[in-house]
Amino acid sequence: MLTKDEQSNLRSDLFRHLDGIVISPAAFVLHRSGLLEYVLSKGSTTLSELSEKFKANEGYLNVGLRLFCSQGWLDQEVDNEKDIITFSINERSATAFESAPAYEGVFLLMQMGDKYHDRKFEVEPFLALEKLFQKFKTDMGMAPSEDAGKERIRQQILKHIEGVILGPTLVKLAMSGMFHKYFMQASFKAEEFHQDAENFERLLDILTHFGWFQKKERTYRFTDKGLFFARRASAYGVTVSYLPTLRKLDHLIFGDALAAKRSGDEHREGHVDRAMNVWGSGGAHAAYFKIVDEIVIELFNRPIEEQPKGILDMGCGNGAFIEHLYHVIESRTRRGEMLEEHPLILVGADFNEAALNITKANLIQADIWAKVVFGDIGDPTGLAHQLMDDYGIALGDLLNVRTFLDHNRMWKAPQHIDEDRVSSSTGAYAFEGKRIKNNLIEDSLLEHFKAWRPFVERFGLLLIELHTVDPSLVAENLGKTPATAYDATHGFSDQYIVEVDVFHKILKESGLMLDKARFRKFPDNGIATVTVNLFRAE
Repeated sequence: MLTKDEQSNLRSDLFRHLDGIVISPAAFVLHRSGLLEYVLSKGSTTLSELSEKFKANEGYLNVGLRLFCSQGWLDQEVDNEKDIITFSINERSATAFESAPAYEGVFLLMQMGDKYHDRKFEVEPFLALEKLFQKFKTDMGMAPSEDAGKERIRQQILKHIEGVILGPTLVKLAMSGMFHKYFMQASFKAEEFHQDAENFERLLDILTHFGWFQKKERTYRFTDKGLFFARRASAYGVTVSYLPTLRKLDHLIFGDALAAKRSGDEHREGHVDRAMNVWGSGGAHAAYFKIVDEIVIELFNRPIEEQPKGILDMGCGNGAFIEHLYHVIESRTRRGEMLEEHPLILVGADFNEAALNITKANLIQADIWAKVVFGDIGDPTGLAHQLMDDYGIALGDLLNVRTFLDHNRMWKAPQHIDEDRVSSSTGAYAFEGKRIKNNLIEDSLLEHFKAWRPFVERFGLLLIELHTVDPSLVAENLGKTPATAYDATHGFSDQYIVEVDVFHKILKESGLMLDKARFRKFPDNGIATVTVNLFRAE
């Protein structure tokens, strides 16, 4: 059994693995362009200068360089009043930038995902993975250094590459159900679980090298370390789901800003594996749901005339959150005892047609009656009219809930621009490659919540949200936060996560006040990336 210290160290490895999945392609692409060498020669330069000189899409270049700041390899200064972003080298920059060629094998492996659907179990991409692993065993050709600072960076980079070797493989094994099969047996052989036993055994040998399995002759058995990661496979899911975006960073930063989105079709999104994304998100939500449950139970234990008529889940995904909340209300509240007299109105809304179909199927399977409708989080008025016209439901009579959605609204330039606004955000924001000023991000967020205010005045707005963190804080807490990965996946896919304090400031401006007694953040310190919030009209 792992000790608490051992678990803490493995959790740190997990976060560093996530860092590596996004840093590896960004570092190699920026190295290959000559931009990193130029930054070293200049010492300090502005984003606008770099964008002009290297003909880069300024928004995505800003996202990429901010990742380097989060890893401690650059320093960032954001002047939102003058709209100037400056990047300066520090004592770690030279070592990190000169080591960037070590990421080449990682970048080449990622490109194979364009050609192979089942990446880790097709022969050719597996051989590329195995080749990368063999080079990894020789430290990617990076010799150990007697200089403590340089050695820390070398180890940091090796942990990044380890993350690319392990993360996607872990997710694929978990989503295919193989880990659950393993859990059922004390030991197993490769041929029991995959038709290509020879290559699958070689893959298991790679995992054995990392201490996940013990091997005796041709039989494998999980170690405590292996079980630790297998049980946390979903923690890799969201980051790995954005590999379609990450493998196109050379195009996104220096060419076609729409390369990832255009690789999809009418049946699937090009920039993300949505099924994997939903799977990864669902596995990480349990801790947050407990806080939401407390709020929902309190609301639906009130006298019936003070209760919402039901719940709207905006961005319903696969319907799991609606199903969860229904069972909480049914089994743990007064309302659950009077559903015959006071039926619970359940509405799932989503912008994605595939998500709506999945939600319908899942709720029918669960025997839960709900309305499932198209809905755009950026158009609450349109949704309100639709619900009233089609079903006679007043949006304001429902408790409005959503999880990790407000940052993922389609970008709309604000109609009203506050010329006196000076944002306090350090974030990097873009839409289709073009940089969006941080002041405009705040203006847009304000308009967004003002549009929702009339519909949440009675019962509030209950939401779980994702946040960015000042990169200097992230750099001081490497191995303690997934912030770098979140900034990359969301920044390169036109999503707008802001710091916790910025988020709350804008909600207050919109006339929605935070219920501080219900507020929770994860982790409960200055590097929080997730919050649970209940906002009520002022």
